[in-house]
Amino acid sequence: MYVRSGGSAGPVLLVLHGLGATGAVWDEVVTRWPGRWIAPDLPGHGWSEPLPRYSFGALAAAVAPLVPSGAPVAVLGHSLGGVVALTLASGWFGVRVSGACGLGIKVRWTDEELARAAEQAARPPKVFASREEAAARWLKLSGLHGLVAADSPIVDSGLTEGWRLALDQAAFGVGAPDLPGLLAAARAPVVLAAGEHDPMCPAAHLSDDAVILPGLGHNAHVEDPAALDPLLARLRNA
Repeated sequence: MYVRSGGSAGPVLLVLHGLGATGAVWDEVVTRWPGRWIAPDLPGHGWSEPLPRYSFGALAAAVAPLVPSGAPVAVLGHSLGGVVALTLASGWFGVRVSGACGLGIKVRWTDEELARAAEQAARPPKVFASREEAAARWLKLSGLHGLVAADSPIVDSGLTEGWRLALDQAAFGVGAPDLPGLLAAARAPVVLAAGEHDPMCPAAHLSDDAVILPGLGHNAHVEDPAALDPLLARLRNA
């Protein structure tokens, strides 16, 4: 698995991106963490190998060996990565999670939405005529259109020569999370958060103790990395 890491000695932070993105989307957030950080490309994304079958448990099992054995780790995940963060917090995968935060997790899924996701998962990868076309598609798919410039290195992390997206289409078939079950199984403090204007995770779908980030949307960590400072502080003090 492809992994970015850095920082100095201190608390460990594992950051997990959303569906279609890569670990590069956390570049401006991890610099705000006062210790070591680990930012993988999830399986089937970026430069990481695909999985035979995608489930939240399979993703958590793939990520678990990346963290230091026995050391406490704080986990911050966005969307799909947020579900994986909560899955790791169960302790089922041998990771000693000190605290977990799920940002922008889509809580409610309709049958129609799940059917569209399954259809997307079955499509063959598309080859684009140019980097520009591939970049435009990746920015739209990852929800980063208007937030990240088309010539950004972040976009490069999501493309392959050819031009194709560095994404295994089958990952769209991961399904809907059992959020109540994951919250009940968590062995560490968990906080849910979302941007005030996140269409995928409206505040009304979350509990009263969720953290709502004013003025931000689904990719709050990219829109305003500093807005996540209160979440990082909660994870650091968990």
